Amino acid sequence: MGLFEMVEEAVRRVRQDVASDFKPRFAIILGTGLGALEEEVEDAVKVPYETIPHFVRSTVESHSGRLVLGYLSKQPIVMMSGRFHLYEGYSPEEVTFPVRVMRALGADTLLISNAAGGLNPQFEKADIMIIEDHINLTGQNPLVGPNDERLGPRFPDMSEPYSKRIVKVAKRICLEEAIPHHTGVYVGLLGPNLETRAEYRFLRAIGADVVGMSTVMEVIAAVHAGFKVGAFSIITDMCLPDALKPVTLEEIVAVANTAQPRLSKLMRRVVEELAAGKEA
Repeated sequence: MGLFEMVEEAVRRVRQDVASDFKPRFAIILGTGLGALEEEVEDAVKVPYETIPHFVRSTVESHSGRLVLGYLSKQPIVMMSGRFHLYEGYSPEEVTFPVRVMRALGADTLLISNAAGGLNPQFEKADIMIIEDHINLTGQNPLVGPNDERLGPRFPDMSEPYSKRIVKVAKRICLEEAIPHHTGVYVGLLGPNLETRAEYRFLRAIGADVVGMSTVMEVIAAVHAGFKVGAFSIITDMCLPDALKPVTLEEIVAVANTAQPRLSKLMRRVVEELAAGKEA
C-alpha cells in the first residue's frame, strides 16, 4: 500500500466520527505544554491515534494522543493534541503522516506550536517567537524516496515555507494584545538530548534564534502538500553558552504552561482574522 492509499484509509476512519459535511479549514499542531487549547474546541470530536490506521503513538509524557475535530473561533478545525518526533524512533514519513491526513480532510492552513530553547540573547523565557524561516539539521527529510504527484510535487519550492501574510497578521495581533514576541529562525535537530555549549555557539553563528526537536519535518511535508503555514515557538529556556544552566523537562513544561494562555489567544485571533480575510 502506497502513502496516498494509507492517507485515504486514515481519512475514511476519521470521517466515521464526524458529520458528513464537516470540512476543516484550519489544521493545528499543539506542542509541549500547549495542550490546553484543545479544551477550547467546541463540539469537539476526539479520535485516539491508536484507532486511526497508520498513525503511530506519541510517547512523550507531556503530549496527548488524539486528533480533535470541531470549531475554534467558530471555524472548523482539525487539531493534533500531541505530535510525533524523530527521536521517538519514528521515520520522517511516520512523523508527518498526520499532516497528510489533515490536508486530505480539507484543511488548507496549518498552524504549528512548539517549545524551543532561546539562542538569541535578546529573548527571554516565556516569550513567543513567530517563525519566519528554519534550518533543518536533523539529517532527515520526509520527501526522500519515490514521489506521488497526488500528494505534492517532486521538488517543492521552499522560498516561503512560513506564510508572510500569517507572520504579518500574527505580529500585529501580538502588538494589539501586548504579547511579548519576536520573529526569527528555528533550527531543528534530531534530539533527544539537549545541546552542548559548542553546539549552541555553532547554531547561533549560522543564524538560528531558537532550537528545537520538531516542526521542520512537519513544515516540509506541509509545503509539499500545499498548506499555508504559520508557526510559533514558546521560549522555554535560554541556551546561552556562557551562562548555561541545566534544565529539565519539568521546567520546560512549566514555562510553556505560563505562556500558554498568550499563545492560545494568538492562535485564536490568527484563525479569526485569516478566516475573515483580514490583512496585516
